Amino acid sequence: MEKTILALLSTAFILSAFATYTGDEDNTAATNTYVLVHGAWQAPYVWDAVRTDLVNKGNQVIIVQLPGHGDDNTPPQSLTLDVYSNKVIEAVSETKGNVILVGHSMGGMVVTNVAEKIPTRIRKLVYIAAFLPASGQALTDLAYSDPDSQLGPALVPSADKLTLDVLNNKVTDLFVSDGSPTDKKRVIENYRPEPAIPFSNKVSLTDNHFGTVSKVYIKTLNDVVISPGLQDRMITVAGIKTVYQLKTSHSPFLSKPHDVSDLLLKIAR
Repeated sequence: MEKTILALLSTAFILSAFATYTGDEDNTAATNTYVLVHGAWQAPYVWDAVRTDLVNKGNQVIIVQLPGHGDDNTPPQSLTLDVYSNKVIEAVSETKGNVILVGHSMGGMVVTNVAEKIPTRIRKLVYIAAFLPASGQALTDLAYSDPDSQLGPALVPSADKLTLDVLNNKVTDLFVSDGSPTDKKRVIENYRPEPAIPFSNKVSLTDNHFGTVSKVYIKTLNDVVISPGLQDRMITVAGIKTVYQLKTSHSPFLSKPHDVSDLLLKIAR
């Protein structure tokens, strides 16, 4: 009788251990840390649904609020691309291990600059409908080379040239034309003028730093802010081989957040 009980306990222990091992195996993706960087005229709220998806899969997610955005009131005259980049570097420095660094739109300039400064901390560099400069380029250089973009005619500089507005009746058409009424309402409610100086700041990139970082690009095929044509040209110049496509406007994390989350999870594997 005693031997029978011991045998049953042993079997139960083995089955329990196996079940625990299987669960751990399923959660291997939970070791990823994502650092998400928003674009111009936007703020951390745009990543809310994506963050929820990633966290529910057991991942760590850090959303960076760039200075001069959201509820940060840093004066626009004191903002530069390096100021933005330092904010991201600070966030990365507070994590353990390497991160998956994601940048959208203007955030692409930021994450590019960050990758040059701390390449060994970045496991994957992901661009979502983002500006992807070559060395010596500024955002304005890329934007002016995009004849298919509809953003330029909608821009209204402030009198002191320190900020840029977008015509109110164009904001949702440009950034989230395929979004729900709720998405569009959030974009309008969180809108504020964009600091202008970082747009003209050029990046300096090297093969030994930026060139060593693994890069992925997620294209937005219905984008009228950064046209698919410019996205293709930037991808080619950068030599990126891993490219995904979404049939969305400029802000897929608002209109199709689960598609974005699925891609970010796939990229991490």
